[in-house]
Amino acid sequence: MDTHMTILIETLADLARRAGAITLQYYQTGIQVETKADESPVTIADRNTEKFLREEIAKLFPDDCVMGEEFGESAGKPGARKWIVDPIDGTKSFVRGVPLYGVMIGVEEAGEIVAGAVYMPALGELVVAAKGAGCWWNGRPAKVSTKSSLAEGMLCTTDAADNHKSGKGTAYDQLCAASKLVRTWGDCYGHLLVATGRAEVMIDPIMSPWDCAALKIILEEAGGTFTDYEGKPTIYGNCAIGTNGAVFNEVMTITRKSKG
Repeated sequence: MDTHMTILIETLADLARRAGAITLQYYQTGIQVETKADESPVTIADRNTEKFLREEIAKLFPDDCVMGEEFGESAGKPGARKWIVDPIDGTKSFVRGVPLYGVMIGVEEAGEIVAGAVYMPALGELVVAAKGAGCWWNGRPAKVSTKSSLAEGMLCTTDAADNHKSGKGTAYDQLCAASKLVRTWGDCYGHLLVATGRAEVMIDPIMSPWDCAALKIILEEAGGTFTDYEGKPTIYGNCAIGTNGAVFNEVMTITRKSKG
């Protein structure tokens, strides 16, 4: 394993666990919830966790920049590496005391996502990956499933209604009809299910870069795919589909042709 990537994996794992511990101080405490301009919820837990990540990354890598959901993008040196963080992915679950939320950290170098970590604090699940170094789930190798068709697979999504609100309802309905099982185990957790072989497809019709950065490398290093609805491997497509790779073409046949 490349020494650079080994260090990144260890650093990401440490940061994610420590950030997750902060979220647990507020978890299931009846925390006050505010509403942002985009109608999404935010709490002091989101803000304090992101502040911690920004401060720690700045200490470790002062030349790098940080992009986060709550506080935007900080300046770095020209051509600097970028850390893309989502302090609590799944805030709606978090504020209801549901454990399906995660701390997400992705690392982008020269426009390419090279490492990422997702930690589910309330579940104790850590998935971390780096380019060429594999994907690791609580210290053991993580691999996608080998199921080769939607007819034998499980499809996940965060919010069924969002698929229709975003104009991707036809694709969602067709994917549901083709799949053996459909569940709304959403946000980052759904993608982790794909990366660890517990689901075959996770679809998100509405995504921001901080929602995607950690997931792309995790899915890819686990043997799967992470793309937009057209099949482009990107974190900037405003939507995302994670698959086990074996059902990728079947999924794309539906999403590329289905509109509305």
